[in-house]
Amino acid sequence: MSWFNWHNSLNHKEIKPSDEIRIPDLEIHGTGKKIINRIRQIPHIYWLIIITVLLVILLNLIPSYAGTVFLSGLKDQGTLVSLVIIFGLVAISLVWSVGQRIDVWVFLYFNMHGRREPWLDWMMLGFTQIGSGIFAMIIAIIFYISGNHLMAYAFALGTLTLWMVVGLIKVLVHRRRPYIRLENSRIVGSPASGCSFPSGHTSQSFFMVTLLSHYYQVSFSLWLLMVTLALFVGITRIYVGMHYPRDVLGGAILGTAWGLLGVIVNSSF
Repeated sequence: MSWFNWHNSLNHKEIKPSDEIRIPDLEIHGTGKKIINRIRQIPHIYWLIIITVLLVILLNLIPSYAGTVFLSGLKDQGTLVSLVIIFGLVAISLVWSVGQRIDVWVFLYFNMHGRREPWLDWMMLGFTQIGSGIFAMIIAIIFYISGNHLMAYAFALGTLTLWMVVGLIKVLVHRRRPYIRLENSRIVGSPASGCSFPSGHTSQSFFMVTLLSHYYQVSFSLWLLMVTLALFVGITRIYVGMHYPRDVLGGAILGTAWGLLGVIVNSSF
C-alpha cells in the first residue's frame, strides 16, 4: 500500500472505543442553542471575508513605521524559529499510526472516563470559552477603553491573524474531529464545525498568556499559573469532544509562537 493510500485510509477509518457505559451528552437548549446554530451555519468563506475586512481596517489604524521595526525585530528570534519547526514536526506526526492510537486513548480518558456531573460539564464548557476569539477581542476592547491603545492593537491584530492562520492550517491538514471519527464519543455543548488540527481555542489562550506575561513582566510563579490555565483550556477542548491531544499540543505551540510575534508588534510602537 502506498503512503498516500495508507494515510487516506487512516484518516477515514472509523475507530470504535471499548465497550463501556455511555455517558449522555450535554446539550444546550433554548435561545443559546438557536444563536449557536445560526453562527455554525455561517459558511467559512464568509468568516474569512469578515476577518480579512477587520484585519485591513486594523492595519490602516497602525502607524506606518511599525512594519519596519517589526521586521527588524524578527532577526534575533531563535525561539520563534524553533517553535515553528516543532509545530511542523507535530503536524507531520499526524500520519504516525501509533501517535493516533495514543491520541485516541488520551482523548477517550478525558472525554468519557469516570462520572460526569452536570456542574462539571457546565464548568468545562464555560472555561473553554476563555480560548475563544470573541473573549480575546473583548479584552482588546477593554484595553482600548482603558487608554492602552498599543496593547489593544496587539491583541486585536494577533487574534485576527491567528484566526486566519489556524483556519488555513485546518483546511490544509484536514484532520476530522474526534466526535466524528470515534463512535460513541461524548459531546458537551454544540459540536464545532470545521477540522480538528490545530486547536484554535488552545492557540488563542497561549497567545494571550505569552503576550500578557511579557507585557506585564510577571513573576515566574504567576507565569506558571497563567500557562496552567491556558493548558487547562486545551484540556477542556478534549473534554468537550472537539479535539485530540496533538491538536491541543499544536495549538499551544502555535499560540506561543504567535504571542512572541505579538511581543515584537507591541515593541514596535
